Amino acid sequence: MEPDDTLQDFTRRGITIDAVTKIVHVSGSGPAVVLMPELPGISPDVARLARWIREAGFTVYMPSLFGIDGAYPTVELGKQIYNRICVSAEFRILAGTGTSPVTTWLRGLARIAHQECGGPGVGAIGLCLTGNFALTMTLERSVIAPVINHPSLPFDDPAAIELSPTDAATIAARFEREDLRALGYRFEGDKWCTAARFATYQSILGPRFAPRVLPTDSANPTPPPFFAHVVQTPHSVVTAHLVNQPDHPTLQARDEILSFLTTRLTLPPS
Repeated sequence: MEPDDTLQDFTRRGITIDAVTKIVHVSGSGPAVVLMPELPGISPDVARLARWIREAGFTVYMPSLFGIDGAYPTVELGKQIYNRICVSAEFRILAGTGTSPVTTWLRGLARIAHQECGGPGVGAIGLCLTGNFALTMTLERSVIAPVINHPSLPFDDPAAIELSPTDAATIAARFEREDLRALGYRFEGDKWCTAARFATYQSILGPRFAPRVLPTDSANPTPPPFFAHVVQTPHSVVTAHLVNQPDHPTLQARDEILSFLTTRLTLPPS
């Protein structure tokens, strides 16, 4: 088993928004990017992605939303965190329950990050459980570069996207008005993030949603135990199922994300 990540190269901050305080791990310089964790939390693979973002010239804000920060994703830990999330008031994990309340806090974090870092705006990267949150965060004006990675919510409807109709219409109008674009990533054989879900994004955003579907066999065949035994499908394109080899499709996906952030956040918005 791989060791936990100490996250010692990040500054641990308590950030309070609307009387709710959460821990946020911050590191880097340059425009801000909010990187949200995937189940079961800020794993070493999520932290690795944060470091890549930092090294690309950004200030990364990594909020602790669930789990044990830095912990290696074991089966036991993953099941415990999943059970807690299922009863959490902050998350809407089933279809028909609307937008998750935690996204309001995340939008506040984006505002603070923009105030602290400046630049044309903020990037938002969601992963798995938080995948669609990157899109929801564009309800906040400072968020101009959303990346939707293997969004898994809601669990009970493969074509839904965990977003209220009103929020979806507001976001679509903003994308058109401000010429915004969202990237989306999934593996072809992912049972948690299906083609039907990406088709829904396409129906809302049209050509402003850029889907990327990687071959199933390009996923890391030996991910951490939680992903191997609980997720049981190629899923986490730029974290647990990434293969860190030159010219590999998953590493190319990471590079495209970094390029997208650079284009959107270091140049004046069009």
